[in-house]
Amino acid sequence: MSLHTSSPRTAPAAGRLAGATAGIAVLSLALSACAGSAGNAGSGGAGGGEGYEVGADQAEIDAALADLDPIEIIYQPSAASQASVQSPSGTVLAEAIEKRSGGKIKVDMVWGQAIAPYGELDSALADGRVDLAYSLPVYKPAEYPAVNALGDALGGTNPSPFVGELITNATALDVAWNTPEILAEYEDKGIRPIAPLTASGGYYSVCNDTGMSQEDFKGRQVRIASKTQGELISHMGASPVSMEYTETFEALQRGTVDCTLGQLVPSAESGIFEVAPNVGYMTETSFSRAPGALVVGSKFESMPLAYQQVIFDSYADYFQGQMMTTIGGNADGIRQAKEAGGEIEQFPEEFQSEIASFNEENLAAINEAGPIEGDLEAAVLDAQEKWTAKAEELGYEDGGTTADMDEWYDQESDFRPMGQAIFDEVFLPHRPS
Repeated sequence: MSLHTSSPRTAPAAGRLAGATAGIAVLSLALSACAGSAGNAGSGGAGGGEGYEVGADQAEIDAALADLDPIEIIYQPSAASQASVQSPSGTVLAEAIEKRSGGKIKVDMVWGQAIAPYGELDSALADGRVDLAYSLPVYKPAEYPAVNALGDALGGTNPSPFVGELITNATALDVAWNTPEILAEYEDKGIRPIAPLTASGGYYSVCNDTGMSQEDFKGRQVRIASKTQGELISHMGASPVSMEYTETFEALQRGTVDCTLGQLVPSAESGIFEVAPNVGYMTETSFSRAPGALVVGSKFESMPLAYQQVIFDSYADYFQGQMMTTIGGNADGIRQAKEAGGEIEQFPEEFQSEIASFNEENLAAINEAGPIEGDLEAAVLDAQEKWTAKAEELGYEDGGTTADMDEWYDQESDFRPMGQAIFDEVFLPHRPS
């Protein structure tokens, strides 16, 4: 059987800014018989066949796949090209799937959203043009209100550029997989979440002028990525400007906007620091997140059970690639900002306290009137506490501040232990069986 017979394709790089839209931004395949799980494969799914046990060695996996025909899947990752700083969030997963399957699953990677831009991705997954993809539900808040509510609720989580990224991404996944409203939003569209919410990277202020106090922000025009970020910017005394990320470089260059709230990874890839090299960071609170997701299309359930398990079991590798992109991108962003002559400034503590108060009030409002039933506020706080303890147990720690991250970050950092812990705690109950 072959899902696709075309040879591997690489879309032409669509330019720095086209790839940056993917970075707003990396994770699980929950595929149980539970509603909203990616596969509903309690009896093997439509593909049927025998699977293999959790923790099986490669020889056992090979035996389970021995009689299966090779297949090919189309994967549309977030990056513009394989040369992108964001490419590990795609390539590490693709390599893991091919290796675990003994080459029987061929992953055809299509870069730069060449098959379907984010606005059209849901339909491309549903009709089979794409089988696996990174998506941005933040672009469709009316269609994904629960997903975006959780992204907003992550405002105030640990802001550190290393450990904070691990904790917040684990927290997002833990809460998302236990929120029926989030899972239903994907199921209603005929697609399945692999990662129902990726928190991706934290947000920083990136400005063409120095100064990160509340007084400095008064009167500034700031590009924002979500409604909640816009409300916060207004609260800070600045004017929020909503625009596609692809327009941000030119807007900063021309002075149409003074700052952008952005992740450092897409800012690095798109050359933002050439025109806005000054970075503001927090130590006590954080901006809300713009949620992404990793999703599978309609053909997933027709795959043999063992192939579903191969993809599902590659989660820790996906987390490795995502954190290489997110955390490594933070370090690279700081390096680029410095090389462009920018200053890396901490938000004053009193200003952070004001932002923290906004986050607390916003979380309480989401909890009371949002699209998610139950105590979302408690769920986020409990999950954050749990994954903070796990990160400490595994020995993860920041080696310095955001301002000198380019000096202390180890490019060889191994994030798989944290990814495996998330798999065991959050994903394993949903494994296809």
